[in-house]
Amino acid sequence: MFAADWSNTEVHLQHGDLKQIYANNAKRKTTIFTLQHASGWNYGDNFFFFDHLNYNGDNDSDGDELYGEWYSNFSLSKLSGNSLSVGPISDIGLIAGLNFAPEVDTLYYLPGLRLSLDLPGFVFANLDITAYIQDSDLLPKEDNSYMIDFNWAYPFTIGKASFSIEGHIEYIAASDTANSGKRESWLLAQPQFRYDLGKTLMKVENKVFIGIEYQFWQNKLGDKNTDENAAQLLAVWRL
Repeated sequence: MFAADWSNTEVHLQHGDLKQIYANNAKRKTTIFTLQHASGWNYGDNFFFFDHLNYNGDNDSDGDELYGEWYSNFSLSKLSGNSLSVGPISDIGLIAGLNFAPEVDTLYYLPGLRLSLDLPGFVFANLDITAYIQDSDLLPKEDNSYMIDFNWAYPFTIGKASFSIEGHIEYIAASDTANSGKRESWLLAQPQFRYDLGKTLMKVENKVFIGIEYQFWQNKLGDKNTDENAAQLLAVWRL
C-alpha cells in the first residue's frame, strides 16, 4: 500500500568559490557532496537532500558543514479522489517541510501548500508557499515568517545531445529577532545546467551528467551585507 510508485536518487559533486559568513565572508574553494532523493507514492511525494560542505580542505571547526532539507507533499486530488485541476494548476497539496543545520543546532518547520503546475515541456514544476518557523537553542529567536519556492526540471535536446535546466528559486521573508536585530529577507536561485554525458559516451541515458550550478543569493542567510554570485562545476550520478 505504501510502496513507491517511482523514485529518483542522485549523488552530486559541486566545486566552486563560495562565501562563508562565519569566516568574515571569506571566499573559499568549496566542495559539496549531496545525496538527493525524490519519490512518489499513493497519496503524494517526498523529497530530501543532505549536503556535506568542505571549505578549502580545512581541518578546523569551520572547515566542514552539514545541512539537509526534507519535504513531504500530500496530494489533495489523490486523498479526495477528485481532480483539483484548474487552468495551469494540475493539483494542490499539503506540504510539510523540515530544514536542519546541525552546525548551529537549528531546525526550521515549513508547513504549507503546494501548487503543482502543468507547464509545457516541464517534467515537473511546483510552487510551494509555506511558513518558516525556527526552532533553535543556539541562534537568536526569530519571529515566524514565510517562504515561496518555485522548483522545476526542464529537459531538452540539441541534435542528439540531451540537456536539462533544473533547480529552484526561493524567497524567504524577513524576520525580527529576540536580540532586537533583524534577519533580512533573501532571494536564492540555484539553477543547474546539465549535459547527459552518459548518453553520449556510454549510450546509457539519464545516469551520468556534468554541468554547472549557478548560485545567486541576495542577503545570504539573511545578512544584508552579503550577496553571492557563483558558478560551481557540477557532476551528477543517478543511482
